[in-house]
Amino acid sequence: MAELTGEHARVAVIGSGFGGLGAAVRLRREGITDFVVLERSGSVGGTWRDNAYPGCACDVPSHLYAFSFAPNPRWPRTFSGQRHIRAYLEHVTDTFGLRPHIRFDCEVRALRWDPGALHWEIDTTRGRLTADMAVSATGPLSAPKVPDIPGLETFPGKVFHSARWDHDYDLRGKRVAVIGTGASAVQIVPSIQPQVQRLTLFQRTPPWVLPRLERRIGGVEQWLHEKVPAAGALRRAVLWGVRELQVGAFTKRPRELGMMEKVALWHLHRAVKDPALRTVLRPGYRIGCKRVLLSNTYYPALARPNVDIVASGLRAVHGSTLTAVDGKRAEVDAIVFATGFHVTDTPIARRTTGARGTTLAEEWQDGMAALRGASAAGFPNFMTIIGPNTNLGNSSMILMIESQLNYLADYVRQLDLHHDGPGDGRGKAALDARPSAVRAYNDRLQERLRRTVWNTGGCDSWYLDAAGRNTTVWPGTTGEFRKATRRVNPAEYEVLRIPAPPGP
Repeated sequence: MAELTGEHARVAVIGSGFGGLGAAVRLRREGITDFVVLERSGSVGGTWRDNAYPGCACDVPSHLYAFSFAPNPRWPRTFSGQRHIRAYLEHVTDTFGLRPHIRFDCEVRALRWDPGALHWEIDTTRGRLTADMAVSATGPLSAPKVPDIPGLETFPGKVFHSARWDHDYDLRGKRVAVIGTGASAVQIVPSIQPQVQRLTLFQRTPPWVLPRLERRIGGVEQWLHEKVPAAGALRRAVLWGVRELQVGAFTKRPRELGMMEKVALWHLHRAVKDPALRTVLRPGYRIGCKRVLLSNTYYPALARPNVDIVASGLRAVHGSTLTAVDGKRAEVDAIVFATGFHVTDTPIARRTTGARGTTLAEEWQDGMAALRGASAAGFPNFMTIIGPNTNLGNSSMILMIESQLNYLADYVRQLDLHHDGPGDGRGKAALDARPSAVRAYNDRLQERLRRTVWNTGGCDSWYLDAAGRNTTVWPGTTGEFRKATRRVNPAEYEVLRIPAPPGP
């Protein structure tokens, strides 16, 4: 495979999931072809490539979980599985001619800003390159998080994370422990329960689970969406509108979530007849504080006779024996960690060194903060897709990604406006977010987040960092975010320049 040493690109995009591919498409639509997409794996797909565990599917309706510029009229179900979403991303890659720009098996090891040259120096597993602008689209759900459990190294059986599923290992007839009760576990447990001899679920906190109103999309519907694009657009608009109307309950009026809780409790009582088990599975915090999950099969699986629930976290491992915090023990052959990802301590932040010689992780040691979810102060010409405070609690992240792509497009236009050189680097410009602008923007966000269900609902979630600060969720509608990211405000940035040579 060819080395990258000496290559220079106008834009380097890191990652080829929804964010990275979306950025690549938008750059091409802006007339920019001098860009590369650096992908650590051998194929596109991001989290939808990595998360291939049994039962993996999306909890956002299919027609809302696609790019507006690349609708898919042939979704087979109202909620799509991992296989179909990954196939969609492959289709987008080919439809928009992105493969020549992608450098596969090319993991980014380090990014360093060169203030003299006004460009990024990028070290990868395939060599070095430079880029005028770097776009991090690694996403918050890309680095699996496995807790540090004493004695785990002594376990003689199989251990893997849900995002690194070992498909060569046969779970049939095995005693399996699933650690965690988040979105992945809710899909994994009912998928493997019929196969295993015994399944032990270690549950620190029970999730709120709502019915999954899913069905197959028939051929007539698919034909209609394909032949009459307005029908698919209308369906998407209705799905979007319903979710926009829900935002107020999450952000301003958490008491209004009571009806949703009643539906979830009805769902629990209908599926689980044992009162003692229902007590174990009933959450003790406000719905919405953690991610609300959708499943029709999770509760029935937990009620099966070959399933044990340990209402406590995993404390230690001694050989094949797993010991919970409450002292309960389980003998198992395999451990599946469904324990989430490094969201507020993302690895790319430790590998990115800015203008002050500090890493993004060091700058964010008191909490992630970026202007409009995109620009961190001291990191010129560096943009994050799905950056701080851009995640959602009830709608499609594709909507947020497309808003950030608007911001990326205008960012590049602003750079062009400030470039006044002959094209050899002289007269080049860079934009660096002003610390005062970043601070003002994030102070407003934190004030809005103060009364949201994510901050007041009485739970500990991945929305909060180690200090309890909410640096992940957007406290408004997707329409508000689109307005906030429609254009770059030049007053919020400092312009850095390499002076052009004097005229004759």
